Amino acid sequence: MTSFTVKKQELLLPTIKILPQTPWRFIWFFVRNQFAINYLAIILVMIAGRAFDTLEPYFVKKLINALSSDATNISREYDALYWFFMLIGTWLLGSFFFRVQNIIDLRTAPYLRESVQNHMFGYLLGHSPRYFQDNFAGKLGQKVKEAAKACMNILEMICVNIVSLLVLFTVSMFLLIQENPEFALVLAIWVIVYIIISVLLAKRCVGLSAAFSAQGSIVSGKMVDSIGNADSIRSYARSQYERALLGTALIEERRRTIKLRWFLIMMRIFQAIAIITMISILSYMAISQVLAAKMNIGSFSMVFGLTSFISMNVWTLSNELLDFFESIGSLTEALDLVTKPHEITDMVHAKRLNVSEGKIEFRNLVYQHPDGLQQFNNFNLVINSGEKVGLVGPSGAGKSTLIKLLRRHFEPTSGSIIIDGQNIQHVTWDSLNEAIAEVSQNPSVFHRPIIENIRYGKLTATDNDVETAAKQAYCHEFIVSRPLGYQTIVGERGIKLSGGERQRIAIARALLKNAPIVILDEATSALDSESEHLIQRAFQKLMQGRTVIAIAHRLSTIVGMDRIIYLESGRIIEYGSHQQLLNKNGKYAALWKRQVGGFISQ
Repeated sequence: MTSFTVKKQELLLPTIKILPQTPWRFIWFFVRNQFAINYLAIILVMIAGRAFDTLEPYFVKKLINALSSDATNISREYDALYWFFMLIGTWLLGSFFFRVQNIIDLRTAPYLRESVQNHMFGYLLGHSPRYFQDNFAGKLGQKVKEAAKACMNILEMICVNIVSLLVLFTVSMFLLIQENPEFALVLAIWVIVYIIISVLLAKRCVGLSAAFSAQGSIVSGKMVDSIGNADSIRSYARSQYERALLGTALIEERRRTIKLRWFLIMMRIFQAIAIITMISILSYMAISQVLAAKMNIGSFSMVFGLTSFISMNVWTLSNELLDFFESIGSLTEALDLVTKPHEITDMVHAKRLNVSEGKIEFRNLVYQHPDGLQQFNNFNLVINSGEKVGLVGPSGAGKSTLIKLLRRHFEPTSGSIIIDGQNIQHVTWDSLNEAIAEVSQNPSVFHRPIIENIRYGKLTATDNDVETAAKQAYCHEFIVSRPLGYQTIVGERGIKLSGGERQRIAIARALLKNAPIVILDEATSALDSESEHLIQRAFQKLMQGRTVIAIAHRLSTIVGMDRIIYLESGRIIEYGSHQQLLNKNGKYAALWKRQVGGFISQ
């Protein structure tokens, strides 16, 4: 096995409990706390770079006037060279400041994206299990990525593009006022009208784009649904039906695509006509001034150069407004989904849970599901330190819900759950989960090497510790039989492992965790009889000196428990040892007989 070291900082990352929920407050949160100096520097550098860039037509004007002057050859040559080098200087300085901006951005944007994703992921993990049940994992990850990209795009638009246009407009207006105030007035009116109309058009275009994107998601969802059920489609010969079903969604997607593209064409036509009109008007005014001997050729070239320069930049900005508003929309959607208030939070000044014995008490517990169904009503149960308790009963009896309440996956409507005299609502959620090791019916494994999946139970465990736990869970043999051994990547959701192998990996992880409270939720359901026998032996060691709660439908797995509790509709119907319950000849006994009879009849 390859050695593994846990970096201290990886264990000390702070919990993200609060994030702003509106786009502008969210962006300001990161700028203010981490990147204020960076973005201020970007703005200042962009002001300098664009100012020098905008002065180019002015120096061209001076150069042309110097070349066409009536001065002596020496004086004209001196003036021409002077303005020529001034022009080169503006090029060099403009390019220099733009490259400085690129370098600052290199030390800003990637770090911003990292920080946004890290904070949102940290906040995301603080949600309750119910939240993750209601949302697709892939969608949540995608929204985190989109939010980070949107923050970068919005800040670049503001600090680079908008600042650049403001500087360009300000310097140009100053130069045009010096030449002829009428030119500046015409340009100012045109820019204001053009920007207002472009903003309105961009908002409309974003709405059409969102509608098209939403329909595209529907089409993708239908395709994935059909592809995932390809065997059923073939079994029932429903390929034509599925194509027809998808066809309706594709027709709507085509309709929205055409509508969006037509709008884009009309918007581009407006932009082209507006820009050509502005250039034509200012050029005509300048030509008229030249013909009337009120303006020289150099001034004409400056007016024409500034006009072309402004029109090009305004055109670019108006096109980028689409991305700007789409980025705001993407960020808003991501924040609405990810930064919802946490359903379960630690109380102020919550302390760590200190488990010395492992006694669990459910006191007057009342729980009602969000849909209004009441699961428990004044439920009381005491599980003593070191006691092994089995929970049985029909589906919907409340077995899994009781475990989720103990883990604080759900919060009780009223009543309390006490561990060693400490109300679990008054302790930190992390310390509660650290005190409980759970092996579930469908154990989760990461798309990582086997060694990392087992070591997840105790990050500081050595390779020998991992191997010992694997042997105790009887998974060492199948691990080392693979070419990469403990470095085998198990695939997404452990797809490269069988159900029994995944469960034994989870058991090894629980053994390594060495928690004082153990929960077994159908922990051997995916194992064959021989593996189950071996795991039962491993469980005997795992359960020694620990409080154990085991949910079971296969009653043979809990025969040796100290106490078995039969639940029905959130109430305790019967309790006692396996033999005591058989002697009562009640519901547990009837269930036992059905299971045993099912194996030996016929």
